[in-house]
Parts: sequence; C-alpha cells; structure tokens
Amino acid sequence: MWHKVSPIAFRIPYILTWKSSWFADKRGYKDFLGVDLKIRTLLKKELRDIPVGDVLISKEQDFIIVDIFTAKAALILGKTGENVERMKTILQNKTGYKFTINVKEIKKPDLNAKIVGFMVANQIEKRMPYKRAIKQAIAKTMEKGAQGIKIKVGGRLNGAEIARKETFKDGNIPTQTIRSNIDYTTVRAETIYGTIGIKVWIYKGDIFKK
Repeated sequence: MWHKVSPIAFRIPYILTWKSSWFADKRGYKDFLGVDLKIRTLLKKELRDIPVGDVLISKEQDFIIVDIFTAKAALILGKTGENVERMKTILQNKTGYKFTINVKEIKKPDLNAKIVGFMVANQIEKRMPYKRAIKQAIAKTMEKGAQGIKIKVGGRLNGAEIARKETFKDGNIPTQTIRSNIDYTTVRAETIYGTIGIKVWIYKGDIFKK
C-alpha cells in the first residue's frame, strides 16, 4: 500500500509557502485558527459563483489582510467596490477584527488548478458531458504553456447507476520530484444525481533555488 500526500503540503518547506501567514502563542493559536477557518468559509460562501484561485491570509497586530486572487476581479469588486466593503463588514461583524481586502487578477487563469477545476465542475453541473468539459479544459491549459495536466473524476458520471473513477492526462506530471511546480486542488460538482469529485494537477515546470 502506498501513502497519498497532498502535492501542495509535500512541497511547502521547499518551493511553496503557506496560504496563511500569522503567528500565535499556545493560548491564542486555537482561537485564531478558528478565525482563519471562519474567514475562508465565509469567503467561499460569498464567492461561490466566481472563479477564485488562492485566498491568502496574513495577520498584523490589530487587523487582518486578505488577498483574493481571481480570474474576474470586476465581479468581486463591483462597480465602485461596494462588494468588497460589504464582505469587509460581514467579516468584521463575524470575527471582531478589522480587515483589508485586496483583489488581484490572475493573468493566466487556465494555469490555475482551482479555476480549471471550478470551470469543469460548473460545466458538469450544467449537464455538459464530463468528457467534453475535461478535454476542453486540458486543451486550453496545454495551449497556455503548461507542461502537463491530469484531471481525475469520480462519482455517478453522466448519471450512471454505478459510481466509477476516470483519469484524463496530457503531458508530464512528476509528482515525486519536489522541485516540480505542481498546482493541485479538489472540487465538487453537485449534480441532480449526486456529487462528482474532481481532482486537478497542473505541472508548470521546475523551480531551482540557490
């Protein structure tokens, strides 16, 4: 039997870093970890229909900085930034901290695993055949310069009675090489015949540090 490890956690000490950047002592760690999870849950609920990449959280002395990376910044900002102010008010009321929210646009969304997974899940939920949705996503990602992509789906595919798993792959995915820059995510597509799980790996090349 092999041991499965998240490609992100596997590379954190070497070429990747944490999604949350803050320090707390033994007494305050549990409380702020709860705040961190609450922030991510609230943002996921508020931005559920928007393609969002990473959400980075960093804590200063008396306020929290949240960086939201998205493919469509205009949808989050609104016409005059009213959506950001609304989210800031919700987070402040729920957690008691002051917030600074920065919305940053991803230049190449087809190379972001979370956005690719979101688009595939969105198309499956709209009853597009899963093979067509996945093959289109793979073709777009490879066109944008990815060195490899793998998408795995599992569940009642196309409404089949018996659940099964299928894997689609193009290019190279060196999962055991630590210097390989691999973006990974898991997404759920909620369909009328059940939940379909989607895993996405995107290989963007190697990172060499001095």
